[in-house]
Amino acid sequence: MTARNTSSSLIAVSSGDSAVDLELLAASLRADTSDLTAFVESLAAKLEEAVPSRTKVERRRSGMFGPKAVRRITVDLGNRRLELSHDGGAVQTSCSQLSGGIVLKREAFDADDWLAALSEALAAEAKRSETTRKALERLLTG
Repeated sequence: MTARNTSSSLIAVSSGDSAVDLELLAASLRADTSDLTAFVESLAAKLEEAVPSRTKVERRRSGMFGPKAVRRITVDLGNRRLELSHDGGAVQTSCSQLSGGIVLKREAFDADDWLAALSEALAAEAKRSETTRKALERLLTG
């Protein structure tokens, strides 16, 4: 994964006096991409904290006594489902269009484009939900 600049500089989603900066959110989601396993684990933890009711994380043990590791992250936000699959050595990402919980169209995404789509979907959710906005602010500030 490589970091990329988004075309939107300093776009913020605000509610009252507070704002969620999309670039800051995307940078936070991209943090620690040098270690792919740590990145996937960190991303799963951040999403479970920020939007727990919309995030599903599948974990599996590698071996009988090994620790559980994230294998799939699924986030349903609005009419989009964003999925990340991790097999230990590689990451596959996709985005699906939903209608009534049914997948209408699924498209494979480049990891950077997926992170940008996730950031935008989270920011849109923060506009609709005060709880999500506060959770994202906590995620960004520490």
